[in-house]
Amino acid sequence: MDGRPTAWTSLLQTAAESPGVRSRQRLVLTVAMPVDGEYEPSPAAWVRDQVELYESSGGTQGLTLRDTGLPVVIVTNRGARSGRVHKTPVMRVEQDGRYAMVASKGGAPDHPLWYYNVRANPLVELQDGPHRQDMVAREISGAERAEWWERAVAAYPPYAEYQQRTARQIPVFVLEPAGAKD
Repeated sequence: MDGRPTAWTSLLQTAAESPGVRSRQRLVLTVAMPVDGEYEPSPAAWVRDQVELYESSGGTQGLTLRDTGLPVVIVTNRGARSGRVHKTPVMRVEQDGRYAMVASKGGAPDHPLWYYNVRANPLVELQDGPHRQDMVAREISGAERAEWWERAVAAYPPYAEYQQRTARQIPVFVLEPAGAKD
């Protein structure tokens, strides 16, 4: 345990401080991070290789998507059904310490599997270069989604083409530091 607040602690503290909650006690848990357990590498070789290079180098190599030169971050999440740990490189779309996670799957008609994992288990860990941080993901809609979608397309222009390929609206999550208060 490194003594830092965890996502669970922060969520419980926020709930205990929320209007309408009778108890104002601060709950403290001793969990090292929101995502730990058995790691199940991706079946896709390029994803496995990218995650391995990124993590084994301490976030100093493997920082871009294949040959695009465009930056990625690694998001660690828990499987909705298996409970196993999964790691996914996603395009780096950052604004003021918050990050977008775009469930494009290249414009396929269905969502990527990680989408269901993050919806079921919104506590994730994000690695941006050497920096790791516990985050809480939430799916966004409306004007907030439009704003983040614009940022995402600016960071990775193929997203616009992916949206044209599919009838589904490509979901966008915002990842916010665990314990952040609005």
